[in-house]
Amino acid sequence: MLRILALAAFTWWGGAYLGWSRALRASLLSVLFVAVVLLQLTLPEGHDLREATGGSPMPWLILGGFGLLAAGYGWIISQLKNRAQSQGSPMSQPPSLFSETELNRYARHIVLRELGGPGQKKLKQARVLVIGAGGLGAPALQYLAAAGVGTIGVIDDDEVENANLQRQVIHRDQDIGMPKVFSAEAAMRAQNPYVEVRPFHRRLTADIAEDLFADFDLILDGTDNFETRYLVNETAVKLGKPLISGALSQWEGQLSLFHPKSGGPCYQCIFPAAPAEGLAPSCAQAGVVGPLPGVVGAMMAVEAIKALTGAGASLCGEMLIYDALYGESRKIRLAPREDCPVCGSGCGGGGVSGGASV
Repeated sequence: MLRILALAAFTWWGGAYLGWSRALRASLLSVLFVAVVLLQLTLPEGHDLREATGGSPMPWLILGGFGLLAAGYGWIISQLKNRAQSQGSPMSQPPSLFSETELNRYARHIVLRELGGPGQKKLKQARVLVIGAGGLGAPALQYLAAAGVGTIGVIDDDEVENANLQRQVIHRDQDIGMPKVFSAEAAMRAQNPYVEVRPFHRRLTADIAEDLFADFDLILDGTDNFETRYLVNETAVKLGKPLISGALSQWEGQLSLFHPKSGGPCYQCIFPAAPAEGLAPSCAQAGVVGPLPGVVGAMMAVEAIKALTGAGASLCGEMLIYDALYGESRKIRLAPREDCPVCGSGCGGGGVSGGASV
């Protein structure tokens, strides 16, 4: 049997050295395999030639089965690549847009009916700004980078602290003292070198917000104070940018997509004014279970992918609330307020108690 395997190896690699085509080498191996199996099935037991080629057809049949599985897997991957790169079809993709490595990396997206090649192309061409590289920003940034969002901006003026590491998983112990945006940038580049990361180590203020937002298609807000939340909302509404906002405290998280331009409410429609001091304590004051920001932040990344590609139904006009302590989730309807000082249109009011983010 070893002699036959050695002959097969020589046929494959030796043929490659001699310049034989892949199809020719595969045909020769197929002929060799069929010949050996026929010898095993037709010659009587104990025959010298049968003994010299393994003595039983079973090992060859098992080997052939594995070969078919490998060939089938290769064919499926090839079809996926062709589907993503084919031109003049619903799955049209410019071949130069994705490298071979990227096609393999995003293959699980490309086979999704709701995304496919066009959806992955939209993600690569998208520009997303994440406000805050903390508990909510950390998982959102990681999954946006892994998903292949082409340009990801992140703005935050904080540095990594030891107390952050219980939940802000994009940062590591060795990053303590480093600006969060640079720690996050290093993690995203290490995870996916095919995305562009734009870190802004500064606080978001009114004098830079419009110019910054104008460069991005979608805004994710994971900040921990209402002053910044209202600034983010006002700027996003003014520029017509969709805003995905998440918040959490202790065991509960919530998220929604605010986009008055598409008929939904803005953030200030639902939260007209910041709560009185003490009613919405920060995570430092009230605490938060470590994995909860990961759950809500990952949900924000999912909503971003849907908003950028048009897949499924977004949370525009709805708020998803997740209670980790009891393993429950629920959605509530949100409506614009016609007296909203920011978006100023709609047909009635809606509200829900808020929580501070990480």
